[in-house]
Amino acid sequence: MNRRHDIDALRALAFGLVIVYHVAMYYVAGWHWHLKSPYATEWLQMPMRVLNLWRMDLVFLISGLAFGFVQRGQSRLALLRLRSWRLLLPLAFGMAVVVPFQAYAQAVANGSIAPGFGAFLLRYFAGGPWRKNAFDGSDFGLTWNHLWYLPYLWFYTSVLVVLLPVLQSATGQRLRDAFMRLRGWALLTVPALPLMGWSLLLWPHFPPTHDLIGDGWLHAVYFTLFLYGWWLGTDEPWWAEAARLRWLTLGSALSALALFIALRELLPVQTPGPSRQLVRVVGDLYVWWALLAILGWAHVHLNRPWRWLAWANESVYPWYVLHQTLIIGVVWWLAPLRLGPVLEPVLLLGATVLGCWVLTTLVRRTRWLRPLFGLGLRRGALSTLRPARVRGQVRRGA
Repeated sequence: MNRRHDIDALRALAFGLVIVYHVAMYYVAGWHWHLKSPYATEWLQMPMRVLNLWRMDLVFLISGLAFGFVQRGQSRLALLRLRSWRLLLPLAFGMAVVVPFQAYAQAVANGSIAPGFGAFLLRYFAGGPWRKNAFDGSDFGLTWNHLWYLPYLWFYTSVLVVLLPVLQSATGQRLRDAFMRLRGWALLTVPALPLMGWSLLLWPHFPPTHDLIGDGWLHAVYFTLFLYGWWLGTDEPWWAEAARLRWLTLGSALSALALFIALRELLPVQTPGPSRQLVRVVGDLYVWWALLAILGWAHVHLNRPWRWLAWANESVYPWYVLHQTLIIGVVWWLAPLRLGPVLEPVLLLGATVLGCWVLTTLVRRTRWLRPLFGLGLRRGALSTLRPARVRGQVRRGA
């Protein structure tokens, strides 16, 4: 079965949302980020929280879908080798070349080091030492900053590859079939139960760290959604049900969101105890219902051969790797100009998008740069390595 256009479009739009979110992080008062604008404002906290509850959950669910496509016809060893090459090489390159300026800018801004990027790089590649909290990840000497998604995705992929014999056994197939047969309110409630369970069991003990080691709660949530994505694949009856329920899931998500916001205002969510966990599990319901609504509406409105999809499919990975360093680089240039709380964000977003587009165009056209940004060989290069296809044969989606 060929890849579906709605899934590819969702992948591109989800990562586009990540870029917009990170631009906005510069302007959210009271939330930690590498740099903070003098124009930061508190009103952004609520819309950002609304997105933050499900934005990475959607990314990992879509990543599970994508893994199902990549898996076809591959042995477990070949699959692990391919995913390691496509994930760990860009991670290593990003940590060595793309990310260091983020750490440098943060350390200079908070007074941990004196200006001088060359001197910083020598110390960075030596592993420090750094003053505590000099930059995010300074306790480890190096940092992957926004690239944390890559080791997490590699880890979940590796776990799933190891578990494939179990998941593809008779028992594993019965579990998947039970998930795929969920309909109506069962689909709205049953898959949310593990997410709520992880919040009750793990969330109080494992606050998010993005350091891979101590992220027990996020690992449980993200791997669950990764597995859901792998399970559902392109199963037409399931997607038809998600489309049929799209108005119900949209209304349910908005209702859960309203309850989540009300509970945050009424209950002392900053203190440990049942009140915090109640707010958290309502948030879990909102997450699952929002994801179902997004999948259902996307299936109805995005499942068509958009002209921009081929470009987006190959560009989304380099954009992800590059975007946050570009944001911080543009901030470094714009902040001294004091352009105000309207013009500056517009220019910041525009310059980031332009920078991603220009650099990604260069990456896509440069053979040796492509694997450093997670891209395969160009089609022209591939055609020299394998026999030509039979004329008129339908090509399987990548």
